[in-house]
Amino acid sequence: MFHLQNLELVHWDYCQRVSLPLDASIITIAGPNGSGKTTLLDAMRTLLGLKCSAPRDYKTYARHAGAQVAWLRAVVDNRPHNRQTSSRPFARQLIYSDQVTLACRIDRNGGDWVRRYMVVEGDVSIEQLSERPDKELRAMGVEAWNRVLSDAGLSPAIAKVLSLEQGQTDRLCEYSPRELLRLVFDVFGDQEVLNDYDTARNHQQQLSREMQQAEKELDHSKAQLAELQNKVTNYKNWQSKVQERERLATEVLPVLEWHGQRQKLLERSRETRRQRRIGSSAKAERQRQNAELLAMLESRQGVQDLEARLLTERDAANAQREAARDLERPLEDLAKREAELLALVDKESDAQQLNTHMQTLQAQAHRVGELQSDLLSKKKLLAQSLSALEGQKAPPLPEEARRMRQRLQSQGIAHRFVAEVVEVQDEHWRAAIEGVLRPLRWMVLLEHQDDLAAADATASTERYRHYIVAPGDLVPAGEPRSLLAHMRFDAKVPRWLITQLQNLRCVESPAEGRAGQGNWITPQAYSFDGRGARSLWVEPRDHQFGAAALQTQRDALERDLRRLEAELAPVTQEALALKRQIEDCKRALAGHTAAQELAQRSDEFAQAKQALPAAKQARIAAAVLWQKLDNDYSKAQRQHQQLEADYRSLENQLRHKNQEADRLAQELRQRRLQLTVEVDASQTRRQQINPAWRTAQALQALVARYTNETQARLRLETVEGELGFDTWEKDATVEERYRRMEATVREQGFNLDDHKVKNAQAGTAVLNARESYIEVLRSTVRRYRNNIQELGALAGVEVSADLPALENDDTVLAQAGLKVNFNFDGKGTIGLNDGEASGGQQVIKSLILLVGLLKDEDSASGGFVFIDEPFAHLDVRNIQLVGHFLRSTQAQYVLTTPITHNLEVFEPSEITLVTSKKPRESRWAPPIAVAKRRGKPELPAVG
Repeated sequence: MFHLQNLELVHWDYCQRVSLPLDASIITIAGPNGSGKTTLLDAMRTLLGLKCSAPRDYKTYARHAGAQVAWLRAVVDNRPHNRQTSSRPFARQLIYSDQVTLACRIDRNGGDWVRRYMVVEGDVSIEQLSERPDKELRAMGVEAWNRVLSDAGLSPAIAKVLSLEQGQTDRLCEYSPRELLRLVFDVFGDQEVLNDYDTARNHQQQLSREMQQAEKELDHSKAQLAELQNKVTNYKNWQSKVQERERLATEVLPVLEWHGQRQKLLERSRETRRQRRIGSSAKAERQRQNAELLAMLESRQGVQDLEARLLTERDAANAQREAARDLERPLEDLAKREAELLALVDKESDAQQLNTHMQTLQAQAHRVGELQSDLLSKKKLLAQSLSALEGQKAPPLPEEARRMRQRLQSQGIAHRFVAEVVEVQDEHWRAAIEGVLRPLRWMVLLEHQDDLAAADATASTERYRHYIVAPGDLVPAGEPRSLLAHMRFDAKVPRWLITQLQNLRCVESPAEGRAGQGNWITPQAYSFDGRGARSLWVEPRDHQFGAAALQTQRDALERDLRRLEAELAPVTQEALALKRQIEDCKRALAGHTAAQELAQRSDEFAQAKQALPAAKQARIAAAVLWQKLDNDYSKAQRQHQQLEADYRSLENQLRHKNQEADRLAQELRQRRLQLTVEVDASQTRRQQINPAWRTAQALQALVARYTNETQARLRLETVEGELGFDTWEKDATVEERYRRMEATVREQGFNLDDHKVKNAQAGTAVLNARESYIEVLRSTVRRYRNNIQELGALAGVEVSADLPALENDDTVLAQAGLKVNFNFDGKGTIGLNDGEASGGQQVIKSLILLVGLLKDEDSASGGFVFIDEPFAHLDVRNIQLVGHFLRSTQAQYVLTTPITHNLEVFEPSEITLVTSKKPRESRWAPPIAVAKRRGKPELPAVG
């Protein structure tokens, strides 16, 4: 690589004309901030075709001068630096002199600036260059200039390093191992081997791209072939659907329509015969039920006669019992009177004891009187309740239901209570029905949905405790063994109530219920609902549903009334006896004696005592007879009620069945007439159909495919709808196009196979070229390792480098890196950018790596390097270390540094250029002072 010997600037920034000597290893540009140090470096960068320090560029500097043209000129060394060869840096430009002039002319071209570069043999001045034409000078652009300098040793990698900006001197040591290895090979690598490898790889990549392109073309052709195949399939489908539409319209639909009508006629004929059989069976069943109804009527009449006879006999027995009781009662009274007088005889002699006895009797009389009054009140209430049932068809409403009905009727809201719409059809299950529906007796069933809001408002005002429900559903027939099967509703009820009754299974005992699943209830109203079992028993006097409930309540009230009368008779007798005893005590206190009365009535008492046993026996016999007749009468009465209910239920069923039978018979006659007409029309239609289409095999095939006429019609509509789309291929030439494209795909497949063979051969060539490249890379890394180790030894730093693992694989080569370690002062090994090095060590690391790129195999000297402020932020010790290293490498350095009190920064310099700030009132900058070392006379300042 060449060295700089002289630099000349004309109209560059604020420099009118400056000529600076650079024939030294280390040149330092010193000056205050803003005095133009970086301006000089950017002039050298621009001359070498590099970028200026950001954000500046060459146009900025040319514009500041205000001239139409600016010049940058340098004289460089063109002597060979390799002892083994005599190659000069600019030999490829056919320049063999020891000195070469490099120049850059920057011209104003309208509002923009254009730079042109030239290389001339020898030391040629700017004036001489200006006189020569561009054709003779072979002026070139920046890209061609970079190629010329690259041939002279200024590779793109070195150019990248020379472009480092201010404060980035240590940037090289921040490279990753992969970046450093790539930089080293760019500088040292054998270009021919690299070119061969790149050529082989590019050829292989080109073949790979061609193969990929062939694959894409083949895929495209295959896609076109698939598209044509789809079109062919679409065309064939279109033809098939056209044919199917024609067949459906002309054959399938007429045949299936006739066949479907014939099947319906056969089914209707079978249904008519079945209805006739059902009618005959139903007629026989009705006759049987009529006979059963007649027998039930006779049984009911017999039971009714028995009930009337037992009622007469019971009333006669009751009269006989009352007569015996009337005969017995006076005799009992005389016996009790004798006992009372005997009990009073002993107390007459003692007035105090007599008073005490009278008080005891009065207390007993008071208690008996209260009991008698209570029984009389209960008897009165029972008599009133029994009287209220007279002439009624249903049990009376409770007070809260009565008030609610009045309010609803006053608003015109049609309604009914559940208690009014339920009829028990099987008295055996009355207790169960009464128990289940007891909480719902007074639930209000509205007849119109629109009345719900008004009914809710009324119920809320009345605080009505029962449900208000909207119109529900008609109650279906209950399933066998469900509670719903034993009852009938005369109105619509809520669906949840129907479900509840339908799900309640009727069992005869709890054991039977536990053996099954679900909810159940017994005839005694013992029920299970999932939460557990409990009794829902309702006393007969509280029964509510149906006409039988009214009679049950009446019977219960009569029994309670008879029981109260039986309880009241002895209480009344006891009250009368106590009253007589109290009167006797009062008379005894007045002087009347019991003994006197006993003596006077002794004969009467004796006769009563003698006649009393016979009278009591007669009364007991009459009572037993009455009790038996009463039980028989009650049993006959219940049997009569059951038979009456069964009779009326069966009578209603027969009435409905007769009406339904008459209706069905009329419908059957009409259907038979209609069927005859349609059969004749079907026969006529049959004659119009092609005989081959209505054979058994043809019909079976049509039914198997289309099922019936409706499905065939839907299929025809579907086919017509599909044929109406615009997506059908109707061009008959598509089949021929498909055959031509198929041949094209085969030919492209053969071409792709040929490309694959060539690509495999190119891959082998790349493999061989890569092996050569790897060998050169290993040699290059060893060479660079030797360079940096030698430079480290000069700087007193132990440098080591780990050779990368290289394999014949692009991926491995792309990931390979050069790891470099440094050991300063024996303090341990540090890497490229591990953060453990000081500022000065960072600079030395970067300089070792940088100068190692500039060394050739036989000389410690290298090229030149621009370093902007390498001593920034370094202390005295680190400045000395960097200066010592710069002197020991023998490379050419152009350094910048600000004016500082630390003179150590000037210690390694051979030439020092001192810049000054441009005064505000002056157009051009002051002259640049030049100072030289090593006994050379100091040059005067150059302007």
